[in-house]
Amino acid sequence: MTDGSKTDASITDGSPVSRRRTFAIISHPDAGKTTLTEKLLLFGGAIQLAGEVKAKKNRVSARSDWMGIEKERGISVVTSVMTFEYADCVFNLLDTPGHEDFSEDTYRTLTAVDSAIMVIDAAKGIEARTRKLFEVCRLRDIPIVTFINKLDRESRDPFDLLDEIEKTLALDTAPVNWPIGRGRSFAGTYDMAKNTVRRLDADDEAQPVNGPDSPAVLEMLPDHERDAFSEEIGLAMGACRPFELKPFREGHLTPVFFGSALRNFGVRDLIDALAAFAPPPRGQDADTRRVEAEEPRMTGFVFKIQANMDPNHRDRIAFMRVCSGRLSRGMKAKLVRTGKPMALNTPQFFFARNRAIADEAWAGDVVGIPNHGTLRIGDTLTEGEDLLFRGVPSFAPEILRRVKLQDAMKAKKLREALQQMAEEGVVQLFLPQDGSGAIVGVVGALQLDVLKERLLAEYGLPIDYEQTRFSICRWITSDVRHDLESFISKNLSSIADDLDGAPVFMAASPFSLRYDEERAPAIRFSDIKDYQVRDKAA
Repeated sequence: MTDGSKTDASITDGSPVSRRRTFAIISHPDAGKTTLTEKLLLFGGAIQLAGEVKAKKNRVSARSDWMGIEKERGISVVTSVMTFEYADCVFNLLDTPGHEDFSEDTYRTLTAVDSAIMVIDAAKGIEARTRKLFEVCRLRDIPIVTFINKLDRESRDPFDLLDEIEKTLALDTAPVNWPIGRGRSFAGTYDMAKNTVRRLDADDEAQPVNGPDSPAVLEMLPDHERDAFSEEIGLAMGACRPFELKPFREGHLTPVFFGSALRNFGVRDLIDALAAFAPPPRGQDADTRRVEAEEPRMTGFVFKIQANMDPNHRDRIAFMRVCSGRLSRGMKAKLVRTGKPMALNTPQFFFARNRAIADEAWAGDVVGIPNHGTLRIGDTLTEGEDLLFRGVPSFAPEILRRVKLQDAMKAKKLREALQQMAEEGVVQLFLPQDGSGAIVGVVGALQLDVLKERLLAEYGLPIDYEQTRFSICRWITSDVRHDLESFISKNLSSIADDLDGAPVFMAASPFSLRYDEERAPAIRFSDIKDYQVRDKAA
């Protein structure tokens, strides 16, 4: 981890836990999330050259996008974890997929953060994907910092954007800086609280000025735009809410930064604000009690599995959010699902694909734990206490396909590969009880492309997909075991087992599903399966 510059805004007390800032970046695709990630890392001193999303041959590719399909398409399809130091804080940045086809991965990641940056395209405003991800954050009261991006392009009126955030998301806004010009005339940003400007044509340091109407500010704009800017900034300073820490921490108010990630504007202010205002690690709800970050005994939960980050070693990494205490290299932890001890001999910090041994980690940190299939998404590790963290669910897929193997001699290898991909969360795997071929389930079609590419690149397995007569599936349970067994035996051709052996009912259409639900009132059909309920029952 590398040291960035200091900021006088930092409010840590110097303790390891208070120094942690664990956050995600959420946005609609193409709003500039990956570019902003690169620039935050650049300002934090973690990298020397920010990579372009679609890198040319003589340029570096985005640090957070390391899979082949990510580099080829210029999108993020897996969550990347990057740890670095800046302003006396340790930042754990979780870069989530922006594409809605990977919403499960994003949802799981948001269970592991304490705050989030919401990136909005200044020309497009609140888009569908942004709204959905915000609602997930709201369910957990995650504080949101808003970055309105691409002010160097044609954009909407700032007041319209603020009004849309407040009305669409029911979230109070408090603009911290204000754009000086927009589009071709974008010249920098004015900090309304500090009375400073950052210039497009100068270095990164903010310059003090004598108010927004000072010649030093107005001369940054063309003559015909100066009066309009003076009126606009006067209205903003008089009518907009000031930033307050308490409603922000409670998730009711968002500080808003205007800028351009591509041109580095607003980025320094943004990372300073995270150091100053974003909350340190918060308490986490478990099944028996709430676990506070300052507790001395180590606890944590696995929110992501990533296989084959290093194809040469066929490794399998479980990403764990440390919830309390101190994790030290070599310690023994209890895997609560099985009740068995597990040695943490090589915990690792990550910088996208690169890694370093973590001799110690504290609440708020995200560490990678190498393992060979022992750990699963949703697992809880403790120093002995029997508790299970909540909130890492699995969602019923929206697309079901059979996997067609081109070489039948590799059927066993395919089963193993599909199981690993399912454990990782790339797809869901269903094994029909009538013995027919495996079915994979995904939220979006792009996941099928990812699976196909990864099976070929990492396992040497060329595959195709076949339609199945099923289009929808639900997990089934019952209070009376006999009722469940009877239903399964009567509908065997429509029953499959998921990765954990839980029964799943498959239907040809929503209409047929409703018909079967009405005929079986003793059976519960669920489109969500909670990992913790499943594991505790096991």
